[in-house]
Amino acid sequence: MNTLTVDLGDRSYPIFIGAGLLGNSALFTPYIKGRQVLIVTNETVAPLYLQQVKEALAGYQVDEVILPDGEAYKDLTTLNLIYDALLQKQHNRTTTLLALGGGVVGDMCGYAAASYQRGVNFIQVPTTLLSQVDSSVGGKTGVNHPLGKNMIGAFHQPQCVIADTGTLNTLPERELSAGLAEVIKYGLICDPAFYQWIKENIAALMAREPKALAYAIERSCQDKAEVVAQDETESGIRAILNLGHTFGHAIEAHQGYGQWLHGEAVGTGMLMAADLGWRMGHVSSEELRELRSLLQASGLPVVGPLNMSADDYLSRMQVDKKVLDGRIRLVLLQRIGEAYMTSEVPKDLLTQTLLAGDKLGTA
Repeated sequence: MNTLTVDLGDRSYPIFIGAGLLGNSALFTPYIKGRQVLIVTNETVAPLYLQQVKEALAGYQVDEVILPDGEAYKDLTTLNLIYDALLQKQHNRTTTLLALGGGVVGDMCGYAAASYQRGVNFIQVPTTLLSQVDSSVGGKTGVNHPLGKNMIGAFHQPQCVIADTGTLNTLPERELSAGLAEVIKYGLICDPAFYQWIKENIAALMAREPKALAYAIERSCQDKAEVVAQDETESGIRAILNLGHTFGHAIEAHQGYGQWLHGEAVGTGMLMAADLGWRMGHVSSEELRELRSLLQASGLPVVGPLNMSADDYLSRMQVDKKVLDGRIRLVLLQRIGEAYMTSEVPKDLLTQTLLAGDKLGTA
């Protein structure tokens, strides 16, 4: 097991990474404040891992709520199922919520914890690659609205993150690829040496070689922890973690949540950001083509939805958390390993990227 720390002063917390952690009660108990625990999971993860976690929490009042699975259920209606369970089981302010699942479960459980009785503790136990390398770390919680993704939420840090790499053995191929999009993102925005490692080890990652996956998770979490420690509430540098997300969120919202997985949309969005960077004279044609090839090797789409026009993208992109005074702000690449945010994007070049179709990223 490896341990990292998200350094946020008196709200700092550890990230535990390793195989066989779900049944280790010693990892959980130091971060449970009272005697009550509500496990929030979904109908896919529950049959696989719920009992193991409940056994690790023997001695506590352990209740559970099993949500329907999928991004389509990341909404206020489903969120109420968590509040219903908390109230029906009379959980008080010392309760601890435990998110057992992927990014949707983690985001919803975290938001419920942030808002129940004005804030209670929670623990992240991510079971997908995407959630282990990204959504479980950093305290972003929330739900979607039909008009925009993650527009309702709060910053609420977990007490700890327990990432059991063994859960990746049951992960569907499509979900593995979606997680690799976020792994690649860290290399693109701030870690060129890691990006080079990913290119050299993508076959091992796709084959789920344990050492390669463990290293990718640890390096990704380390990169994210360093960024979050500098800017917890995304008022500055943390925005670079959203590379590809403005494009990707537009795809998710337009197609209907769950039709494209978040990582699939982000992967295509990152290629769009790189393509735009190439058109603006920052990213080289070779770097752009290499990224396209890497995304393809990761099993990710490299062409946006053919039913989306430039206006479809732009109207969705206007409903984004980074929009300021009516201006779309995008995270782009100055070069591989260096990202920046700007609202100064020539509209003709942006339109060319949005309409590139199957030529996207071909330079």
